Amino acid sequence: MNLIQITPGAGGMYCGNCLRDNALVAELRRRGHHAVLLPMYLPLNLDERDESAGSPIFFGGINVYLEQRFPIFRHAPGWLRHRLASPALLRWATGRAAKTRPEEVGELTVSMLRGEEGNQARELTELIGWLKNQSPPDWVCLSNALLIGLTRRLKRDLGTRVVCQLGGEDGFLDSLPAASRDVAWHTLAERARDVDLFVAPSRYFADLMSRRLNLSGDQVHVVPNGINLDGFASEPALAATATSDLWPLASGLRPQASDLRHPESGLRPAAPPVLGYFARMCHEKGLDTLVEAYLLLRQRDRVKGLKLHVGGSLGPSDEPFVNALRARMQTAGRSGDVEFHPNLERQAKLAFLRSLTVFSVPALYGEAFGLYLIEAIAAGVPVVQPRHAAFPEIVEATGGGVLCEPGDPGALAAAIEALLLDPAKACALGKAGRKAVAQEYSIGRMAERMLALLNP
Repeated sequence: MNLIQITPGAGGMYCGNCLRDNALVAELRRRGHHAVLLPMYLPLNLDERDESAGSPIFFGGINVYLEQRFPIFRHAPGWLRHRLASPALLRWATGRAAKTRPEEVGELTVSMLRGEEGNQARELTELIGWLKNQSPPDWVCLSNALLIGLTRRLKRDLGTRVVCQLGGEDGFLDSLPAASRDVAWHTLAERARDVDLFVAPSRYFADLMSRRLNLSGDQVHVVPNGINLDGFASEPALAATATSDLWPLASGLRPQASDLRHPESGLRPAAPPVLGYFARMCHEKGLDTLVEAYLLLRQRDRVKGLKLHVGGSLGPSDEPFVNALRARMQTAGRSGDVEFHPNLERQAKLAFLRSLTVFSVPALYGEAFGLYLIEAIAAGVPVVQPRHAAFPEIVEATGGGVLCEPGDPGALAAAIEALLLDPAKACALGKAGRKAVAQEYSIGRMAERMLALLNP
């Protein structure tokens, strides 16, 4: 099979879709298929080998913005547009760009959804021209539905089929200014008729987007996201102990049973337990909810010496939020008990996950999947997640965690505490989850499902 994967880059931020698409292309190549990863807007920021290396960046972010903001730039000479689309310049601009006004984001979104009728039509023509000089693709895969404006010309000019992945578009579109929101949803629904297949990462999100885009049941298929399991532990991080405050792992080391001796209980006390978070450091992912839950746990003090470790993407726009959380911890007298680890590369991320006792990202919105959840479970760490969106589906499928009421720091703290005070249960959840991820959520399993769908 010959597949073209088109994926928007996130600049200096790690992006779950980027990681997923990059791993999928690598796996398809490993299986002998011809797969090309094309970045859009900005370079991809990855913690694995970049499978888009050597491919041009289409719809360069600077050009797209200027074409939207200044009509005269739509006629700019090619040499200037190519210069502005260089990866080095785009990386430089990513860290220095001013915050875009909401009305500009809305107008730009609608323009991109309109494809050949939008202000970036010249960029689309350039993409089509490049693809015509490549091996004819059997499928073009769009990383999300916000790229759906490309579909009409891809099918007309290349004679290819188009599959569109779904994941998180609803939250972004609903956050647009009112003047653009309804137009964007209407345009997306109208253009969705051009797509051959949609792929959602969870049944929850497949049903949601089917309703909102008025899609038929045979148009939308569920293919859970997968991860590259290289480097993840073959055994869960946790080991059961005889007492509630004896946790064998907070440093990332895997002790042997003989290392857990204690003069009275037969077990040796280990380092304090660690509550962990690994996702974008923002309000939407519930990081402030987790901080409040952690402070409640320290006030109760039933779990002695509990630490909080926060990892994940941190960009300039989220720094004020994180600084406010640091101040909150300092005011509470807990600044020495929390660590922030932003923008970790792969090996550091794996070590971070292995250092955790319990994991939680209590996202407040309707998360379509949550790749971070699978990564934590793959490391053998039991999870505590809110009972909404795709989380119940994943927790039930993996058996790797427990659920609590969403948006409630008290309920979250109670669920985390119950798990910390029952290490035997935590250990069982860690083992079950690790096994389930290896069987059902590896990138190999995702590739098998995609191939069965696209090449039956």
